[in-house]
Amino acid sequence: MAFPQSFLDELVSRCDIVDVVGSYVQLTRKGANLFGLCPFHSEKTGSFSVSPDKQIYYCFGCKKGGGVVNFIMEEENLDFPDAVRFLAKRAGMDVPEEEGDREAGRRRARLLELNREAARFYHQLLQQPPGRAVRDYLDRRQIRWNTAVKFGMGASPNAWDALLNEMTSRGYGKSELLAAGLIVDNKRGGFYDKFRNRLMLPVIDTRGDVVAFGSRVLDKSEPKYMNSSETPVYSKRRVLYGLNLAKKTKRPNIILCEGNLDIVTLHQAGFDNAVASMGTALTVEQTRLLSRFTKELVLCYDNDNAGKIATERALQILNNSEFTVKVLQLPRRRTEDGELVKQDADDFIKNQGPGAFERLLSGSENGVEFRMAQIAAKYDLSDDQSRVAYSEEISVLLASLSNAVEREIYAARAAETAKIPPEAMKLEVQRAFKRQVSRERRAELRKDLNPAVQLQPKERTLRYENMRSARAEEGVLRLLLLDESLFPAAPPLEEAEFSSPLLGKVFGLLWQAREAGRPVTLAALAGALSPEEMNHITAVCQQPESAKNGRQALADYIAVILEEWNRRNSGEDDPLAAAIEKSKKKKGTGGKLHG
Repeated sequence: MAFPQSFLDELVSRCDIVDVVGSYVQLTRKGANLFGLCPFHSEKTGSFSVSPDKQIYYCFGCKKGGGVVNFIMEEENLDFPDAVRFLAKRAGMDVPEEEGDREAGRRRARLLELNREAARFYHQLLQQPPGRAVRDYLDRRQIRWNTAVKFGMGASPNAWDALLNEMTSRGYGKSELLAAGLIVDNKRGGFYDKFRNRLMLPVIDTRGDVVAFGSRVLDKSEPKYMNSSETPVYSKRRVLYGLNLAKKTKRPNIILCEGNLDIVTLHQAGFDNAVASMGTALTVEQTRLLSRFTKELVLCYDNDNAGKIATERALQILNNSEFTVKVLQLPRRRTEDGELVKQDADDFIKNQGPGAFERLLSGSENGVEFRMAQIAAKYDLSDDQSRVAYSEEISVLLASLSNAVEREIYAARAAETAKIPPEAMKLEVQRAFKRQVSRERRAELRKDLNPAVQLQPKERTLRYENMRSARAEEGVLRLLLLDESLFPAAPPLEEAEFSSPLLGKVFGLLWQAREAGRPVTLAALAGALSPEEMNHITAVCQQPESAKNGRQALADYIAVILEEWNRRNSGEDDPLAAAIEKSKKKKGTGGKLHG
C-alpha cells in the first residue's frame, strides 16, 4: 500500500537497525560495522553485517540486504505493508491505513480468529458426547487429559457440516471457511467439513496464533493423517509443530521428529524440546526459525528407509551450518513372533520408558557418525573389493569436512571399521580432499576468466547491458549515499541516460528524496524496490568508495555515463562487450582472429 512517506521516514528513524536485528541475531562489533551469523542461511562463520551509519544490513554469503523494513519482511515472512505494521507496533506508532489495506489486514485477522474459534469448538466437543470416540482414542494412546489441554486437542465429529454450521452461525462466511481450509467445495455448489471423525491438533505458531490444523483418523480409513492445506496465514515450510511450547524449554537442544503424536508423547514424558515438521522434510525456512531458539539439533526420525532418507536430507541442509547436529537412531523392536519392526518415538517411550529414551538422547551420535554408519552398512567389509569401494566412498564424505582434525579423527575410525591400516585411509582422504579443492579452484578460475559472469548481478532481470556505464552509475549512487553534500544544484543526469533501468530508478528516487528534504538513505527505499532489487542495490553499496575528492569522482562518473549514452544512441557497441566477444572468438579458433 502507499503509506505516507513522512510516516515511513519517521518509522525508519525510530527503528534503529542494530536494535531490531540484534533482537534476532547476536552481533559483535568489528570496526564500524557489526557482524553475526546470517539468519537467512546456514553458516558457521558470520558473514552477516549491519551498518549503524548506513542503517542497512548485508550478508556476504547469501547476498541478501536492505534496511530495517526489508529485514523484517525476510525474517518474519511478511509483505511490505505487514512488515511496516509489525515495526509500527514495535515502535508504538499508529499506522495510517488506506481502505483497501485495512481490509486486507482485517481479512488476515479474521482468518486467524476463525482458526482460533474452530480450535475452541473442536476442544469443547472433545469434552462432550460427540467427542467420546476421540477421548477413547486418547486413552488407548495413553495421552493424559492435561497433555490434551496443553496442546489444545479437539474432536471433529462424524458429521458432514458440524463446523460449517457452527461457524456460519457465529457470522463467518463460507468464503472465509474455504480460505482457511476448514471446508471443501464439492463442485456442485455445496460445502462440507474437511475434518470429520478425527483427533484435531491445532498448529500454533511462535506468536501464539492458530494457523492450521493437523489431524489423525480414528478408524482404518485413509488418509490416516490429514493437515491443513496452504492458506494466506499458513505455510508448512515455515512452521514447526510444537515449537510454540519447545521454545520455552530449559534443555540445551531441540529434537526433530516426524509425527505430531510423537511430539505429544515426548512432551508428556518430559522432553518438552521436541518439534515436528508439518508433513514435509526439514526446510531452510524451518532451520532459520529454529536458530532463534537453539544451536543444537537432534534428528529423531523413524528407523525405516523413509526416515533414513529424511535424516540424510536434513544433514545436507544443516551441513556447515551453525548448528551442532546429532542423530538419535531408535532401535527396532522385536515382536512376540520374533520379527524386528521399526519404532517411532511414541512407540519407544511406551515400550521402553522415558529413562531409556534419555539414555539414547545422551548417547546420540553426531551427523558424521550417522552418515559413516549408513555407508558402512552398504558393504560387506569382509570382502577385499568391498573394502576398497567403502574406502573410496567414505573418503569423499570425510573430504567434505572443513576441519582437518575432524578429517584425521574420522579417517582413523573408518580405517578401524574396514580393518585397513590407518595410514592408508588417511592418505585416501587426503587425496579426496585435494581433488575437491582442485575442483573448487577450477570453478573459481572459470568464473574469474569470464568477467561478464563475474560482474553481472545474479538475477537475470537485473543484468547490465553496458558494463562500463553501469559501473559508473553504481559509483554515482555510492557517492550520493555516502555524502549528501555532493548533490549538485540541478539533476546532472536523467533516468533515461542510465544503461541500467534499476540504477536509474534508484537515482531518481534519491533525487526526489533530496528535493523533498527527506532522508537520502537506502532504508527509506524499501517500499519502492522489490526484495531482489534491494538486495542488489545493497550489494552495490558494500563496494568500496571514498568521499575524498568526491566532486571530481562524481564528475568523472557522470562523464562516462553520458559518453556511453551518446555511444548507444549513435549505435556503437559497448567496448567491454565487444572485447569479451572478441576473446570468445579467439578461443574458438585456436588463436586466430577473424575480422
